[in-house]
Amino acid sequence: MKKFRAIAVAMTVLGLTAMSANVLGTVNDKPITTEDAELYVSQTQPGADYATLSADQKKAITQRLVERLLFIEQAKKEGMEKDPEYLKMLERDKEELLVRTWFVKQFKNTVVSDSEAKAYYDKHPEEFTIPAQVHARHILVKTEQEAQALIDQLKNLKGDDLKKKFIELAKAKSTGPTGPKGGDLGYFGAGQMVKPFNDAVFAMKVGTVSDAPVKTQFGYHVIYLEEKKPSKKVPYDEAKARIIDMLKQKVFSAKMAKMAESLKAKATIKIDGDANASK
Repeated sequence: MKKFRAIAVAMTVLGLTAMSANVLGTVNDKPITTEDAELYVSQTQPGADYATLSADQKKAITQRLVERLLFIEQAKKEGMEKDPEYLKMLERDKEELLVRTWFVKQFKNTVVSDSEAKAYYDKHPEEFTIPAQVHARHILVKTEQEAQALIDQLKNLKGDDLKKKFIELAKAKSTGPTGPKGGDLGYFGAGQMVKPFNDAVFAMKVGTVSDAPVKTQFGYHVIYLEEKKPSKKVPYDEAKARIIDMLKQKVFSAKMAKMAESLKAKATIKIDGDANASK
């Protein structure tokens, strides 16, 4: 019996310690917890995470919660709990919370099977395909003669020597904003660049320079193709969760629309100015 009591006391102490670890402070003996802070941050700063805030930001949040508790106490002292406007708003909010909670429950009860998700994946391959991309550099100059002169300087180079020289010339000659970065455009897909540039770069071989100047509305380009990434299909296992969530949303919306029509058909609905009111 003594051993049992000792264990019980120890568990109680541990439980109190765990609870106190979540308490950030108290206001007139009322605790402010990390859960309060997390909820406050989620409501006032959508997308923010309390756990990732700086120490100063967390202190500021705690102060806001202190003020909130003090304002609540003051409002109660002034009898706001019996104020007609407050009671009206409270009733409205209760109904809103009721419907919102019911919606959440209806959504949780919406089921989409693995087979349905897989069927959607197989039927819509374009939605799960990452298009081909290229990694290119360019040198932008004003005239075709300047561009051709650069191509002539590069045409007998290959491999790392070609890349190194291209970067050097881009930094020295390019009038475009990427010049200081060696003309680096990063990765991009088909259709992201103006058509003449797009057509030229996607027809090139990796590790080569365009064999002629490419004219666009910006000037004349000399292009170096650094890498190509072929199109890639996202594996089903990676897409599965997103597909199920998307299908659940569709099923849920259809379910709610159908239920709304059913409930309307059974209800007596009168709308001012509506000559075709429901029964």
